[in-house]
Amino acid sequence: MVHATIAETDQPKWWEKNAGPNMIDIHSTEEFLRALGEAGEKLVIVDFYGTWCASCRALFPKLCKTAGEHPDILFLKVNFDENKPMCKSLNVKVLPYFHFYRGADGQLESFSCSLAKFQKIKDAIATHNTDRCSIGPPKGIGDLNLPETSRVAKDKTLDSSSR
Repeated sequence: MVHATIAETDQPKWWEKNAGPNMIDIHSTEEFLRALGEAGEKLVIVDFYGTWCASCRALFPKLCKTAGEHPDILFLKVNFDENKPMCKSLNVKVLPYFHFYRGADGQLESFSCSLAKFQKIKDAIATHNTDRCSIGPPKGIGDLNLPETSRVAKDKTLDSSSR
């Protein structure tokens, strides 16, 4: 005959662990919007997860490590089951799912990602966590190379407007 005992521990569940001050649990739409607003021009990565999701659990330690390596990025953890209406309105249909936001630019990109594809998160961080002035780049311009004549005309306009 086999006897089993269940020991209850005071250890936090995997999703309750925190990587530091730049990783915040979000419990409502209001908290989510406040956190995005207070982030200013910081890059914000939102991790949508489920407590029951094996892929979410497997990816979480690596995400915590990444948060520790990037104290300048704000990581928001959103429990899908606690925030279903918000998650559905944000088009979160699979887990784990990530959104990247930055200040005036709003949502930069979103995708699903497993532990095996974690490089996708690192690549997105490299793309979006660049230094910029407080107003950011103009929307829709990107890496467009303007002809030299346009640049000269722009300089003349700036010279005449500063008088």
